[in-house]
Amino acid sequence: MGECGTDALRVDFDGFLKLEFHGSKITSDAGLLAYRELDDALGLTVMAEGLLDDWRTGQNTRHTMVGLLRQSVFSRLAGYEDTNDAERLSVDPSMRYIVGGRAKDNQAASTSQMGRFETEVLTQPKNLGALTDLSGRWIDTVHQRKPLREIILDLDSSVSETYGDQEGSAYNGHFACTCYHPLFCFNQFGDLERCLLRNGNVASADDWRSVLEPLVARYHGLDIERFFRGDAAFARPELYEYLEAESYLYAIRLPANDVLQREIEPWLTRPVGRPSKKPVVWYHDFLYQAGTWDKPRRVVAKIEHHQGELFPRVGFIVTNLGGGAASVVQFYNGRGTAEQWIKEGKNAVKWTRLSCHDFLDNQVRLQLFALAYNLGNFLRRLALPKSVKHWSMTTLREKLIKIGAKVVAHSRYVFFQMAEVAIPRRLFRAILERIRRLRPPSVVFR
Repeated sequence: MGECGTDALRVDFDGFLKLEFHGSKITSDAGLLAYRELDDALGLTVMAEGLLDDWRTGQNTRHTMVGLLRQSVFSRLAGYEDTNDAERLSVDPSMRYIVGGRAKDNQAASTSQMGRFETEVLTQPKNLGALTDLSGRWIDTVHQRKPLREIILDLDSSVSETYGDQEGSAYNGHFACTCYHPLFCFNQFGDLERCLLRNGNVASADDWRSVLEPLVARYHGLDIERFFRGDAAFARPELYEYLEAESYLYAIRLPANDVLQREIEPWLTRPVGRPSKKPVVWYHDFLYQAGTWDKPRRVVAKIEHHQGELFPRVGFIVTNLGGGAASVVQFYNGRGTAEQWIKEGKNAVKWTRLSCHDFLDNQVRLQLFALAYNLGNFLRRLALPKSVKHWSMTTLREKLIKIGAKVVAHSRYVFFQMAEVAIPRRLFRAILERIRRLRPPSVVFR
């Protein structure tokens, strides 16, 4: 429960200073309470109550499944990437009130309890399936508060380096390391729609149906426009045919070949005259049918001549979009934000921290990281005032989540006396007010 003895520690450089430790009365993560407020307003973690199968008995049921899920998600959101920190977090005041139930008056789950929850309970096939679908359910709830006009899906793979003899890890020549090769799909708001952990040596587009098909099914009944973007790894005829059958408009990078190069040959010649300091950019589109395609499809080419470069930079995009060639390229370039969101997941919630030996355990961990990432992204895009709307999730963790606070309990209330440094009271209040607007109108406040 933390050291609180009468003998304070002393320092030599200033004799007036005394150091005391009150672990159960002090927290360094008081800003998590704002995320817990958003969780409650949208009813996110409570969804797990009817989805996860609880087969535990006896003392193992001290904490509810929802409480354990909250501890797993919120600890990762705060930067504690595995269960090794659970022992300390179990007595942290912020975590105890976030978990709720018995944890408020006693303590949250210990390291062994969290380990059993993540590696035994959540790895059951039914629970893992529900956990994988939970991110989509959360996103659908947000869409109910913020109705959609269109959905843009960005599919991309990434790398999670591994160390030691981990099941499913393998050397990947593209990334030049031993790793896992997870697959991620984001929407245009930066929400992680779905993810899948894969062996390290699979191709970038391997098992794309497992990620994309459940998303297409979720959005099937909505009266919205649907778009898809992908890099050259997803230039597969079966994917084109699938997207066309599901009425998706798509823009997918196409690897260059001799036939495509011949189509743009007139634009490959360097412009006559003094080289321009700005790139000279040309666009061209044409119909093209590869030998494995069932029909001709539109291909858009972008040719860039840069000062000091002997050969132009050329890129091809296969698409069923209408409009000008330049607008197609501009739409495709938007998929670069997916790479930025992957970086945020790596830096802010550390989802590359997949250190279990069993592949199934690491699959569970990736899904928990995905939930933590989505909760962080929801607060960023739904509850931040305009003055701090540009903050990254890493900045929010360092400035908002990592607010120190002293906990003072009275007969009726518990006070978190929060440090007012990076986040003043005015800003924290504005965040809570925006979260309050997301609650259903029928909710009555005291």
